[in-house]
Amino acid sequence: MPPLASTSLTGAATVTRHLPALPRRPVEAERGDAAPRVHISYWCSNGHETSPSFAEEAGLAVPEIWDCPRCGLPAGQDQADPPAANHNAPYKTHLAYVKERRSETDGQAILDEALQSLRDRGLIR
Repeated sequence: MPPLASTSLTGAATVTRHLPALPRRPVEAERGDAAPRVHISYWCSNGHETSPSFAEEAGLAVPEIWDCPRCGLPAGQDQADPPAANHNAPYKTHLAYVKERRSETDGQAILDEALQSLRDRGLIR
């Protein structure tokens, strides 16, 4: 196919070349034959079912627990007895950790001492 000529906005002639199309191959040909698959059902405590597929091979070790893609809870293979949700402790602030180590009276004594030190240095009244 001969090259096509066109004119750009500046008036200069440009040449566009057409390259032959690359042959298209199916994706399966690049990856090889698909392995036989086995679908395993998992259920979470919210009743969601998910069925991931695994390659069927000798000595297949399927995970006991799978994360539910809808709610994130752990899911198991027994629909009647799904695994319990993991208990995550809430985020604690620095103050919460200090309060675990110090009593209210200890905290007040430390605050009074720090304030008195600032008053002695003339930084606060």
